[in-house]
Amino acid sequence: MSGGEEFTDESDFSEYWIDWFLGTKGNEYFCDVDYEYITDRFNLTGLNNEVYNIQLAIDLITDNCKLSDIEDERGNDNEDEGEEDDDDEQEKRNQEYRDEMEYSARILYGLIHARYIITTRGLQKMYEKYKNGDFGYCPRVYCQLQPLLPVSMNDQLGHSPVKLYCANCEDLYNPKSTRHSYLDGAFFGTSFPAMFFQTFPQLVPVHNTEVCCPKIYGFELHEYSKLNRWRELQKRKLITKLKANGIPVDNCNGGYASKKKESY
Repeated sequence: MSGGEEFTDESDFSEYWIDWFLGTKGNEYFCDVDYEYITDRFNLTGLNNEVYNIQLAIDLITDNCKLSDIEDERGNDNEDEGEEDDDDEQEKRNQEYRDEMEYSARILYGLIHARYIITTRGLQKMYEKYKNGDFGYCPRVYCQLQPLLPVSMNDQLGHSPVKLYCANCEDLYNPKSTRHSYLDGAFFGTSFPAMFFQTFPQLVPVHNTEVCCPKIYGFELHEYSKLNRWRELQKRKLITKLKANGIPVDNCNGGYASKKKESY
């Protein structure tokens, strides 16, 4: 629970829990989840199996309860049971419980966030972050700074850290910052990029098909050259098949960029 201690002290001085959470370094990928969405029981179905003391975690997120209140309640409970603990030991127990509940609140917000970002309002908020480049840009040179989207390789908590998806090369990348690489992928889910581009099809880029082939003194290496020829052949077969079915593929969203003819 050492990670919880880092967040607990700061939250005591923040007016709203969600504002504090979104302002914490490492949480830049998250958007603001609506209060009404968090308090709707239907949206929380099944999360009680993932989060400890979910009702108290909800109260923390929605600012209906403060960590200091939790301390007082625990102290009163212990006195009723006739426990005569040393003040230092009692304070240590209260601090551990506060850390645990702070951790539960962050886990709950992340799991709710994964559901929220595939709703109409959630997608719109993530659209603004996407346009601002809040998730970063593809490191592949030929993708020409294509904005990325967060995604997970597993919907279950604790199975996969967050990855970043590029719609141009259709590949996954690790976050550039280490503070983002520790985010659980379950906070974004496996369906988000597909749902995002279904909602905003105009954002699907024209795929750049250029690849880098190693050369020595201007001559392509045989094995790499052979691989590139095979790739080009497979691409041409696919394009021919798509055109035969009346599907546009040249310089259109989701299609391929036509190579410019060199002029001499």
